[in-house]
Amino acid sequence: MRQTSTTVVETETQLPLGWRERLSPSKLSTIPGRYNLPRMFRKSGHSTKQMRAHVPTKSIAALKTSFKITDTFELLRTRKWSVFDLQYAVVTALCIFSIWIVEPSAPIIKTAAGLGYLLLLLMPATSQFFLPSWPIWTYLLFFFSSRFIPYDVRPDIFVKVLPALEDILYGTNFSNFFSKWTHPVLDVIAWFPYGIGHFGLPAICSAIMFIFAAPGTVPMFAKSFGWMSTTGVAIQLFFPCTPPWYERLHGLEPAKYGMQGSPAGLARIDALFGVDMYTTSFTTAPVPFGAFPSLHAADAILEALFISHCFPKLKGLCFFYVCWICWATMYLNHHYAVDLLGGGIIAYSIFFTVRKFWLPRPQAGKKYRWDYEYVEVGQSKKNKALDEELGYSSIGAGKRSEDWGDEFTVLDSFMHSGSSSGSSSPTSTVRSDRSNRRTD
Repeated sequence: MRQTSTTVVETETQLPLGWRERLSPSKLSTIPGRYNLPRMFRKSGHSTKQMRAHVPTKSIAALKTSFKITDTFELLRTRKWSVFDLQYAVVTALCIFSIWIVEPSAPIIKTAAGLGYLLLLLMPATSQFFLPSWPIWTYLLFFFSSRFIPYDVRPDIFVKVLPALEDILYGTNFSNFFSKWTHPVLDVIAWFPYGIGHFGLPAICSAIMFIFAAPGTVPMFAKSFGWMSTTGVAIQLFFPCTPPWYERLHGLEPAKYGMQGSPAGLARIDALFGVDMYTTSFTTAPVPFGAFPSLHAADAILEALFISHCFPKLKGLCFFYVCWICWATMYLNHHYAVDLLGGGIIAYSIFFTVRKFWLPRPQAGKKYRWDYEYVEVGQSKKNKALDEELGYSSIGAGKRSEDWGDEFTVLDSFMHSGSSSGSSSPTSTVRSDRSNRRTD
């Protein structure tokens, strides 16, 4: 009886039709080098055939739901630290300083507050919100606790500097010009952006960008907003200047610490509605002589820049709002025009830096954050040093992240890095397919 022999011919696993062209070096060279994706196809330094593919295990828009502190410790253990992580040392020092100078001492309450926020930073589910917004909470704490800084260590208050700069730069005092004619209708028009929009618009912009902008935009906005505001308060403390309402009430007489602030034009709003929304708060303000720079203008300009970046069609509306609130600050007699200039310079400087290196770029055709499959960050596409810091170096160099969620969380910091090593390559996948076929 003749025995039939079966010959098994092992062949290379064929890729689907069309993939051979997509994996050609000419096609791969067109892929931007700074995709914020765990591992796009990269060329190796040794061979053009050695490539690495990594499919994300979850959407880049997904949020963390774990409350395990050990997950955060593991991320910190494997994190590649950089000079940009010094920001956390600065905000920690500011928080400790602000809590320390607050009176009464209340060490138990202060310790409990510090430990409570530390717990929020250690749990992944809460850290993804409270870590990027840490500079904002630091700013608020620094601002309200600054009233307890002893008067004898503070610099002298400048009364004539801002009026003099106003005359040099513009040849007139815009604040006195715009506040010369008042009317209840104009009061309400000025009150809306200055007394309402200034406090509520940051949250509204954050919600809009969280839903409709690229993932990672809101954390960059929160950090930019916090650092800009903290910088503004620090300048106001080291360079205290009297606002226009002081010139109207006291002329150019020397100012002293301990003098009460003034709601200026906002007092007419309280009288109009018969409530005390601003009189008491501005009279007892922690920084009554913080005219320069104007954080009202800086906040509005920063919000306008971020919204215009994410939604270019809204540039006209953003420009209108900035002009509106700038007019309101001078109409209500709270700021000189030079204060607005200072706030605008700080806001644009921070936005320019963040946009160049860390801000995600919007993509055409993407309506919601959940539509994004990958994110491109920054504007400098050929910054190899930064690419290496972000973990996008040659194959086989540095650490790799297997979980997009982990690496996306690190993106929310000013510097990112891979958090774990190991991922399968196309070569190993083909070998695995061979083994499975032999077994079958």
